Amino acid sequence: MCACCPLVKFTGGSLLSGVTASVVSDQIDDTKSRRNARILAIAQMLYGCHAVVIITCSGVVGLMLAENKSLATLPISMFVLGTAILTVPASLLMRRLGRRFGFMVGGAFGATSMALASISIWFASFPMFCLSLMLLGGYQASSMYYRFAAADVASERFKPKAISWVLVGGVAAAMIAPQLLIHTRNLFAPITFAGTFACLSLVSLCGMIVLSFVDIPLLPKTIRKNQGRPLAEIMSQPKFIIAVICAMVSYSMMTLLMTATPIAMLACDFSIEDAAFVVQWHAVAMFAPSFFTGNLINKFGTRTIILSGFAILAVCGVIALSGIKIEQFTIALILLGLGWNFGFVGSTNLVTETYQPEERNKVQAANDLLVFSSVAATSLMSGVLLQNFGWPVVVSALFPFIALASCLLIWSSFKHNHTVAN
Repeated sequence: MCACCPLVKFTGGSLLSGVTASVVSDQIDDTKSRRNARILAIAQMLYGCHAVVIITCSGVVGLMLAENKSLATLPISMFVLGTAILTVPASLLMRRLGRRFGFMVGGAFGATSMALASISIWFASFPMFCLSLMLLGGYQASSMYYRFAAADVASERFKPKAISWVLVGGVAAAMIAPQLLIHTRNLFAPITFAGTFACLSLVSLCGMIVLSFVDIPLLPKTIRKNQGRPLAEIMSQPKFIIAVICAMVSYSMMTLLMTATPIAMLACDFSIEDAAFVVQWHAVAMFAPSFFTGNLINKFGTRTIILSGFAILAVCGVIALSGIKIEQFTIALILLGLGWNFGFVGSTNLVTETYQPEERNKVQAANDLLVFSSVAATSLMSGVLLQNFGWPVVVSALFPFIALASCLLIWSSFKHNHTVAN
């Protein structure tokens, strides 16, 4: 995907023009950025296997282990809560010791937490299972910086593509994880799913090996010592506020439906294989558009793509309310993944436009803390709404949040265009 840029030389000498030197510099940066993006895409694939399995079966495990069935989605909430708690420490660690070290520490969290999850299922301990998924949040907290890390050394033109490339790793995870779940759930029979989590511990170790090849240099000491603007000043920017709200709505509403779907399907007499099939295509839809989302952002603009994502989420809600056949579950979850991709990739790109290099760690941490705090609350709400009010109420909760975020985005677009025109 790297376009060749001819070197323009003066006929009377060997010096490159200033413009050409800039192009060459961008090309060198993007060569490294492409390499890092590919490595991080593989790491995203390995992490994504954890996420897909957690989505598919942790609610089912919660039903197996919890006395109060309305707490079935609590393990997922603890997973997201752990992410929210550890996202700031992960960012600070990377700022001090580098992206690679921070990512490998995240992989260690994954290996440890999945081993603990397997043990907790073996001993039928719901509190221990919740704790293990909370520790897995350390893996997700670090993995959520993969997309930002890919953009760290990218040119402005390649930045949205770098973010998209990393998320493409989720496509492979979507194909691999359901098969891993199906073939390992009875590995330690009769203890269902214990073998699955033990295998995920090994997958985390593989992720650590892959991440050891990431090559993103530390910021120079002069920049690291310079904290930039106060965080409150950066977060008060209208662009940052809109970006975070859009990211929160995209991720939270996706989580609301995604978390409840496997449990709702089991309640409708579908099998765990059926649920895995639906989640698999949901995950494909989450990440496959990343092959072209970056190009769409460059062509149509970030705000347009985010707004398109919200429209797709609304259509998802309409289809989910139309019935409970497997076709409706599948189509709704595919649209849910596609809408999330447009909304989340677009929001991420918008956040990168609000800070300077020396400010990146604290701003990225603040963004992810806000996003995953909202996702943690939403995932718990999903189980409570499903248990007490049913699937239609869970789905209907989508619409007011999508409408609010869409209105704010449209307002900011008009304001942005008016400012540019003046």
